[in-house]
Amino acid sequence: MLNSWYGRPHLEMHWWHSAHFALWGRPALLEKSLTWYARPDVQAVARGIAKRQGYEGVRWQKMTDPWGQEGPSSVGAFLIWQQPHFIYFAEEIYRQRPDAATLKLYQDRVSATAEFMASYPFFEKDKDRYILGKGVIPAQERFKAEETFNPTFELVYWNWALNIAQQWRVRQGQPRNPKWDAVLQKLSKLPQANGVYLATESAPDSYTNPEFKTDHPSVLAALGVMPATGQVDPATMRRTFDLIWKDWSWDKTWGWDFPMTSMTATRLGLPDRAVDALLMKVRTNTYLPSGHNYQEDRLPIYLPGNGGLLAAVALMCAGYDGCKEANPGIPKGWKVQWEGLSKMP
Repeated sequence: MLNSWYGRPHLEMHWWHSAHFALWGRPALLEKSLTWYARPDVQAVARGIAKRQGYEGVRWQKMTDPWGQEGPSSVGAFLIWQQPHFIYFAEEIYRQRPDAATLKLYQDRVSATAEFMASYPFFEKDKDRYILGKGVIPAQERFKAEETFNPTFELVYWNWALNIAQQWRVRQGQPRNPKWDAVLQKLSKLPQANGVYLATESAPDSYTNPEFKTDHPSVLAALGVMPATGQVDPATMRRTFDLIWKDWSWDKTWGWDFPMTSMTATRLGLPDRAVDALLMKVRTNTYLPSGHNYQEDRLPIYLPGNGGLLAAVALMCAGYDGCKEANPGIPKGWKVQWEGLSKMP
């Protein structure tokens, strides 16, 4: 997505911008976006960030100028949820074109992405586990970096992407990377309290602190954006969904929060809620006659909302791997007609 700071253009590396292309039968558009990650100047910056911070591989920038330099932000440099995006996108291309040429084209970037992901978690010896953080801000940008660790969505995304990176090695006749497996085996369990998932382990007040009930309810993305990885208990996520649906400050959210919520409802078997989420009467869920997702006067164009809507509709209609139900996100009795959509993982 193209934005600007102080009059200078910048790019934001966002799942919602590109994930829908392959789902809607436009993998060439997704691959066009992925050429940015292949540029030597961009890779040099990403590798330099990782090296400076003591990590391996490449740490992909979240907010950058077109040449890969990080944009000024008190948040962007602490975000990590953009890191697995490249693996997700490459896997989407492989699902459309599962051949050796695809593996060869993207393998180096998949591997470099995973190398950072395996070196980033901190091993807590006393608890015999790897944690994400401290020094992290989740996709829900409401938590102090110096205090925050183990955000729920990021734990699931980390697990999923490292497993996919291992699959890429196996597909090419390579052995699984033992370091990646070590992280996967001891990655922290998802934080929960009172029968629901917390936004992050460091925030037991996730649903009592008013500030923490604003911005993205990204805990829902752990089962919605993400497939079932074995980490999420559906009953616990259902209780989490019900709590957020009832108590979240929806007037203080962003355009992609509604399709994200819809995707979680779809995977939980709640098609009525999936539709209701897309139709919430909230300012940031407004779509102009031009088709753009309006947020406010300073941000009349918000592409993550558009991309999120397209991804959610694909999931609602085409479903996901292992789903045996037709149109899982569409209420019973509705008649829908669609073509050319692909399943999500």
